[in-house]
Amino acid sequence: MATLSPLLKQATPVLAARGEGCYLYAEDGTRYLDFTAGIGVTSTGHCHPRVVEAAQQQVATLIHGQYTTVMHRPLLRLAERLGDVLPAGLDSLFFMNSGSESVEAALRLARHATGRPNVVVFHGSFHGRTFGAASMTTSGLKFRAGLSPLMGGVAVAPFPTAFRYGWDEDTATEFALRELDYLLNTVTAPQETAAFIVEPVLGEGGYIPATPGFLQGLRERADRHGILLIVDEVQTGWGRTGTYWGHEHFGVTPDILVSAKGLASGFPLSLIAAREELMAKAWPGSQGGTYGGNAVACAAALATVDVIEDEKLVDNAAAMGAELFTGLQRLASDHPGIGDVRGLGLMVGCEFVTADGEPDAATAQRAQAAAHENGLLLLMCGAWGNVVRMIPPLIVSPAQVQEGLEAWERALRSATAG
Repeated sequence: MATLSPLLKQATPVLAARGEGCYLYAEDGTRYLDFTAGIGVTSTGHCHPRVVEAAQQQVATLIHGQYTTVMHRPLLRLAERLGDVLPAGLDSLFFMNSGSESVEAALRLARHATGRPNVVVFHGSFHGRTFGAASMTTSGLKFRAGLSPLMGGVAVAPFPTAFRYGWDEDTATEFALRELDYLLNTVTAPQETAAFIVEPVLGEGGYIPATPGFLQGLRERADRHGILLIVDEVQTGWGRTGTYWGHEHFGVTPDILVSAKGLASGFPLSLIAAREELMAKAWPGSQGGTYGGNAVACAAALATVDVIEDEKLVDNAAAMGAELFTGLQRLASDHPGIGDVRGLGLMVGCEFVTADGEPDAATAQRAQAAAHENGLLLLMCGAWGNVVRMIPPLIVSPAQVQEGLEAWERALRSATAG
């Protein structure tokens, strides 16, 4: 009898039977408030009726129309519809299945378009598990250990992680930009650097937002040196941070945008977006794939974008994110083991530290496990596994935020007792 790989460890022991809105139901009938959203994927909640209807109708019509063999209407309609929500000027799209694939496609486009070999990534980044994406990932050893030699041409610069350095944000920003300039003078020459790739908020790296000065500094250096700015919005896109795109908080526009996760409410779909002039510089045959732009996923994505707009979910993410953040800060003030609460919108992390400021993964993991016992599903992140992250669906209500905060409060008491 075949079984799943023993490496597939679950964050919770829940055997899910069904989902509805912000809740998952186990096979034994237990209801859980899901503040994981499938790692930020079920943006409109579990089984939103409009998404379900769109997918069901499409399944009965055309499931797979391979897009380098034939074209299908859901893909064309989705591309047209996304013109309403993508950053101005990013009018050319290539669709794939996963964030990792999109990152790889963005890297390939950048190298083709510039004729340059190198890319600069930032410490704490997560860009995926496939070989090239893993080579650009520095959020934890589990994503890259045992793969050496990794892909060449990747240089790593600091991210302004103020809490880790023990500095204010301005000092951390100045340091990160100064070290980037040093990198460009010692490791990868500007004329050999194809792109900077950056997350507006570090995801697996600990839910650490960038700063306006940092991203604006990247934009300025990219423009000065003819380097492309790639923004990885796999987790931060589609309203997650309280703006439609995470980079909007920082007053910059990327040359290439990478997106996935919340795009199709649980169906596998990802994309890169760029100016048509830039996209046309990709070499012939370099873009394609068997399942990319799947008709059912595209139909679900169309419904998702409509739900986000019609139900004003970006505004809801901003409002509910502020309420969640305030509540988490209040609880942290009673628990000194939480050294930092940070994030943007509905993407918030609580970092646990010991009395002397060292990472405290043990208490963080106890708190996450205790949250499950109190009916709240949460995930971990951070290099030491000491950050508990909260990623509710964008439809979360004030009552559900309060429910989550009350469950978290009980979990904290349990995790720190004795």
